[in-house]
Amino acid sequence: MNHHLAILKKPYLDAILTGKKTIESRLYQTRQKWLSQVSAGDKIFLKASSGPVMATATVDKVKYFENLTAKQIAQMQKQYNQQILGDEQYWREKISSQFGVLVWLKDVRPIPHRFIKKFDWRAWVVLTPKENFGLLALK
Repeated sequence: MNHHLAILKKPYLDAILTGKKTIESRLYQTRQKWLSQVSAGDKIFLKASSGPVMATATVDKVKYFENLTAKQIAQMQKQYNQQILGDEQYWREKISSQFGVLVWLKDVRPIPHRFIKKFDWRAWVVLTPKENFGLLALK
């Protein structure tokens, strides 16, 4: 089982906390090593962009994508957007993505807000004993 840190814009994080958003989508033009490291049963720490870690969730299910086409992304939007809650701008920005993952979330639990020292631009981090921002102690 892996532990992850996912950085989210506040409206999306709020929607996860209220149960309206149940799928986290990540779509990229280039292959991201971490995509294949997400599995059912993994734990995710949810952090607001430029804010604190606010919740945890468990990965219920994962669906990976490679060699995506614009048609497939449009189909993804049609099929899953009620759970992803991406606006039109999100889907326009992602239309040329070739790689992605959909992560179904369950057991979302708010935690006492915790600020961490993370200074890079990664929006998803697979936590390791060496790089865990003190979050693994919260298990």
